[in-house]
Amino acid sequence: MSASYATERETTEGKVFTVTGGDWDTIVGGTDPLHDERIVVNMGPQHPSTHGVLRLILELEGETVKECRLVVGYLHTGIEKNLEFRNWVQGTTFVTRMDYLAPIFNETAYSLAVEKLLGIEEQIPDRATTIRVLMMELNRIASHLVWLGTTGLELGAISMMLYGFREREYILEIFEMVTGLRMNMGYVRPGGVSQDVPPEAIAKIRDFLTLMPSKLKDYEGLLSGQPIWIERTKGVAMLDVTACLALGVTGPVLRSAGLGWDLRKQMPYCGYETYEFEVPTATTADVWARYEVRLAEMRESLKLIEQCLDRLEPGPIMIADKKIAWPAQLAIGVDGLGNSLEYVAKIMGQSMESLIHHFKLVTEGFRVPPGQVYVAIEGPRGELGVHAISDGGTRPYRVHYREPSFINLQALPAMAEGALIADVIAGGASLDPVMGGCDR
Repeated sequence: MSASYATERETTEGKVFTVTGGDWDTIVGGTDPLHDERIVVNMGPQHPSTHGVLRLILELEGETVKECRLVVGYLHTGIEKNLEFRNWVQGTTFVTRMDYLAPIFNETAYSLAVEKLLGIEEQIPDRATTIRVLMMELNRIASHLVWLGTTGLELGAISMMLYGFREREYILEIFEMVTGLRMNMGYVRPGGVSQDVPPEAIAKIRDFLTLMPSKLKDYEGLLSGQPIWIERTKGVAMLDVTACLALGVTGPVLRSAGLGWDLRKQMPYCGYETYEFEVPTATTADVWARYEVRLAEMRESLKLIEQCLDRLEPGPIMIADKKIAWPAQLAIGVDGLGNSLEYVAKIMGQSMESLIHHFKLVTEGFRVPPGQVYVAIEGPRGELGVHAISDGGTRPYRVHYREPSFINLQALPAMAEGALIADVIAGGASLDPVMGGCDR
C-alpha cells in the first residue's frame, strides 16, 4: 500500500495500516502526471453509478485498477444517536429511514430487539407476526427490483430500469394501502404493527402474485441471453466464499459464492421455520451469480407471500398489554394517517384516568428493563442486526445496527483491484449497497 494512503506499523499479527478518510490533495500531491504512470481518479461522491453518495479513490494504470479505496460518510444522518433522545416506540420512525429501500426490515429488526428486552416475544399476536413476514417479503422483492433496475441501467440495459421500477411501483401502492405511506412507514412497532391490512390490499397482493412470475420471465428474456449482459457479468468481480467469510459479507453475495447461509433458515425469527421456501445459491461467485440468486430469491418471496395470505387469520395486531401497546386506532383520512375521529372521541369521553394514561404512554413511553440484546434478521442485502441497550428508562441508552451495506462495501477493493475500471461499476452494483444504511 502506498505511503500516501496510510501509515503502517509492524505488530505480532503482521503489518497493520492506519486508514483514515484520506484527503484528495494529500493523495495526488506526490504524483507527477508527466513522469509517473499512475493516475488517481476520484470516482464520486455523486449519485450515478455509485448507488448513492459513495466516494471511490482509484489508482489506475491505463484502465486497470491497481488500488481502490472507499470513503463513506457523506450521507450521515445521526439516526442511531437520535434514537437516544426519543422513546422506544418513536425509534421506529427513525430506523425506517436508514436503508430506505428496506424500511420494513429496519423496523422489524428494531421492534424484535425491543420486544426481546421487554421479554414479550411470546405475546405478539400471530396475525401481527404474519403481517410482518408478508410486508418484509414484499419489501424484499421491491428492493431487489431496484437493484436489478439500477444495475441494468449502469451496464447499459436502460429498459431494465423502467421495467424494474414499474413493478416496484405496484408494491409501493400496496404499502400505501396498508400503511398510508409508500416508504419510511414506521409501520412495524414494538408489540405488533400500527394497523391492519385492509381487504382491498389483500386483493391487490393476490393480483401481484399472478402478475409477477411472468414479469420475472420477461427480465430473464431481456438479460440472460444478451451477449453484452453476459460479458459484463460472467467472471466479473469475483469474490469466493473464503473471501466473503473473511470480510463478513452476507446475503445474496455470500450465497452466490455457494454458501446457503440465510438467517430465515439458520436462525429463524417471526415463525419463518413454519414456512416452505428454498435458499437459492450459485457457485461462480461473480456478478452473474448474484443476478441469478436475486432473481431466484424474488420467486421464493412470492411463495412466502402466498403462504402468508393463506394463514392470515382474523385477530389482534398489537399486544394486549395496555402498558406497552401504542394506544391507537389509525385511519387514513383526507389529511393523511392519524387516529380515527371515533377513537379520539372515545379517549376524550371515557375518563380522566384513561386520558392521562394515553398522554403519558404517547409522550413519555413505556419503561424497558435494563439489559442488552442482539437480534439479527435476513435483509435484502444480508444480515441486518440490532444491538440495543436499555438502562431501564423510556428511551434507548444505545442502539447500534450491524448494517450489511456498510459491511459488504469493504469487499469492493478485493473485487476491483486488478480488474478494469468499468468492472468497478459492475462489482459495486452487485453488492447492492444503500448508503442510507451505510451512513447512519
